Amino acid sequence: MSKLRVSSFAIIVFAIFGLQASSVRAVVTQPTPAGFLVTLDTRIAGSPDRVYRALVGQVGEWWNAEHTYSGDSRNLSIDARPGGCFCERLPNGGGVEHLRVIYVKPGEMLRMSGALGPLQASAVAGTMTWTLAAAGAATTVNLSYAVGGFRDGGFPAIAPAVDGVLLEQLLRLKRFVETGKPAG
Repeated sequence: MSKLRVSSFAIIVFAIFGLQASSVRAVVTQPTPAGFLVTLDTRIAGSPDRVYRALVGQVGEWWNAEHTYSGDSRNLSIDARPGGCFCERLPNGGGVEHLRVIYVKPGEMLRMSGALGPLQASAVAGTMTWTLAAAGAATTVNLSYAVGGFRDGGFPAIAPAVDGVLLEQLLRLKRFVETGKPAG
């Protein structure tokens, strides 16, 4: 990997949430004409099993509703099995598949495939991996999202925004597990 770079959006998120830079590490987006990679790490006070249960079983409690189609994160769910869906219910029987589950190892890893948010309208493929590892009484969480394909206008403009949204979700998960409340 090339140099460690943190997007300006990520820095703003750090400032908003009043976090020390050492609490989350972001190796951000290496946008190329063909795609980008976001890698985020943090430590969460709680066992890997507790973090995993919150990640998959309580996504509607910690995911920011501003990053949903319905405006209500309680419409989100993750069916944590191969072929399962990270989905969102919409009014009148509608719905959105955000990502498809492709690998599950409870308490250790969740891998999903798909294009989040505005990336859905492009010809892209993405792989998101959540890795959890015990670190004493805490859990080290690594979140990576690799995206490649074609997007009108390329990836340099959208990669920092994706990084910022994912950073926000990781920080909300951390606060939810540690305090019971996703917002600071």
